[in-house]
Amino acid sequence: MAKLTLEDLIELLNECNDYEDPVDPTPDVLDLTFDALGYDSLTLLNAISKLERQYQIELPESVTSDAKTPRGLLAVVDSRLA
Repeated sequence: MAKLTLEDLIELLNECNDYEDPVDPTPDVLDLTFDALGYDSLTLLNAISKLERQYQIELPESVTSDAKTPRGLLAVVDSRLA
């Protein structure tokens, strides 16, 4: 089954943030908070909605409070894809 990559996640987040101060998908961003990366809660909610549609999965409502970093969100999405 498909797997969400860091590159795909960061591209989606940049798109949802209208490419305002885009983030490069380098490994050092994995453990930075979405806030520190410049993504607000609206950007994150939009990205989560798109991920659910794209991968045909349902993410828990708590994902926005539980997954504070790209690594955390990747883990949640990948657990649903397994």
